[in-house]
Amino acid sequence: MYGSYSGRVRALGAVTVGAALLLTGCSSDDGDSAGGTGGKAPVTQLPKGDDPYWVNPDAKAAKALAGESDPAKKDLIKKIAQQPAGEWLIPENAKDQAKGFTEAAAQADREAILVLYNIPHRDCGQYSGGGAADGDAYRKFVKEVAEGIGDRPATVILEPDAVLHMVDTCTPGKFHEERYDLLKGAIKTLKKQPKTKVYLDAGNAGWGKPDQIFEPLKWSGIDEADGFSVNVSNYYSTEASKKYGKELSAKVGNKPFVIDTSRNGNGPYTKGDPKERWCNPPGRALGESPTTNTGDPQVHALLWVKRPGESDGTCKGGPQAGRWFADYALGLAKNAQ
Repeated sequence: MYGSYSGRVRALGAVTVGAALLLTGCSSDDGDSAGGTGGKAPVTQLPKGDDPYWVNPDAKAAKALAGESDPAKKDLIKKIAQQPAGEWLIPENAKDQAKGFTEAAAQADREAILVLYNIPHRDCGQYSGGGAADGDAYRKFVKEVAEGIGDRPATVILEPDAVLHMVDTCTPGKFHEERYDLLKGAIKTLKKQPKTKVYLDAGNAGWGKPDQIFEPLKWSGIDEADGFSVNVSNYYSTEASKKYGKELSAKVGNKPFVIDTSRNGNGPYTKGDPKERWCNPPGRALGESPTTNTGDPQVHALLWVKRPGESDGTCKGGPQAGRWFADYALGLAKNAQ
């Protein structure tokens, strides 16, 4: 997958996430500091009218901000730490995480963004390969996430690339029928929660083949989802993503969509091996800040689904997928100036 967490990342697996986050003292007041960084470099919740999503005071960017002593670097890191971003759930304690993140967000009068990335045979065995052992394990994972969310608000991005990799034949055909069933079931399970919105991932403008992906999206249950997501962990411009999203929307009942703008400020990288352009590409920049004020009713939100500053994988000098990549983070922020 284009720069998401490896199944081997266990940074939160050893703690009870709910207790850890609620102990940070997240405030429901706009502009009040939220703990989680020892009071050294607090991050704040943005005005709810501009952005209803929760800023995690215990995210890797916030911790990097707290640990940085150079004022210039602190200013750059804060550009990342101060924005809400997706929480990629770890299967081992999915219920605790979903509960912890949504409880902390609700306490701050905000909404959590959760990413489910655990489909069996994930990422075709590449940098973020892995996923649930089988269909039953995946259904259990989704059920635990739903139970953890409960009746609190949440926006869920469902399985980046899972549909796309069936269409581009990266995922072998023998797994397709099960995957359609798992995605459809996941949407139904999550939508039983009264305040949960679900966006099924639908690829990106660089791939850009609405005629090929719209039927697989329908077979995966898009009709029962709130919409779809585009450009997750990728770099295509907001305008290109809107164009792709609208062309696709017209083929799936005019469903609305969300766009990942986390790292699309300079558009896609066009040099080097085309198969590796997505992985920690140089010269990229932070994109537009997350917001639901998009000026377009078909675009529900601009989101930072991918967490800027966290590595795409062990390429171009990067650490394991999902780990903090300090130099890359500083570059993304600096290039956005």
